[in-house]
Amino acid sequence: MMARARRWLSGDSETRDVIVVLLAALLLWEAAVRIFQPSPLILPAPSAIIAAFLETPGMFLRNLGFTLAMTCIGFVLSVISGVALAVGIVYSRFLERTVYTLLVALNSIPKVALAPLFVIWMGTGPEPKIAIALMLAIFPIVIDMVLGLRSVDPDMLYLARVSKASPWAVLTKIRFPCALPSLFAGMKVAVSFALVGAIVGEFVAGSRGLGFQILVAQGQFDTVRVFVPLLLLSLVGTVLFFAVDYAEKLLLPWHVSQRARGQRASEQG
Repeated sequence: MMARARRWLSGDSETRDVIVVLLAALLLWEAAVRIFQPSPLILPAPSAIIAAFLETPGMFLRNLGFTLAMTCIGFVLSVISGVALAVGIVYSRFLERTVYTLLVALNSIPKVALAPLFVIWMGTGPEPKIAIALMLAIFPIVIDMVLGLRSVDPDMLYLARVSKASPWAVLTKIRFPCALPSLFAGMKVAVSFALVGAIVGEFVAGSRGLGFQILVAQGQFDTVRVFVPLLLLSLVGTVLFFAVDYAEKLLLPWHVSQRARGQRASEQG
């Protein structure tokens, strides 16, 4: 297994760079705490945080699983509904003037202010967490998808009209493939927003999850156990972001950004 891990890391320079940067940040943090010796109530050392995690790893991992599930469900729903809304906005002037305007107005409202309403409407189960994650994540999906659908070369659309292509064929064969890079850009932002939304939901009406664990530790003035969920969230957020990035590399090898990235990697290698 160690040999496989070494081969994998040596073959993927981006993954190796991410791991090296994260480890370097933790080492610098540990060194700074040992040198300046701040109070553990202010800034605990990473070694103390890891030790606190190892005391009850099962409890933290179960709560992590719940938060991750809420995040992923909200993110998937935001992608599906966001793409559908973007298509409707591009093809309908009425939806552009109504739904698009409502989305902008709704995005201007702090989601923390909406969270109590979702609790009143949906209760204290998983539903309000998913709803808040969806609300936070959908806006970048819609904005970037609309931009991508409208960024098609006019000559391609003219050629499609001359060829008497159906609207469905234009959407699936021309507009949607051209919009995929923009969609993935929005998804990279949305997946982080979905994680934030899940935590906000757990703050307001949580009985489990990493957000709830942060509240419990904060009530006990246990700074170390506050940092355990924070480190787990940073790790999960990084993994989710690069998972979307990896999916983009797999699905869009033809795009100029991926070709430039591959060329740069080969030159550095």
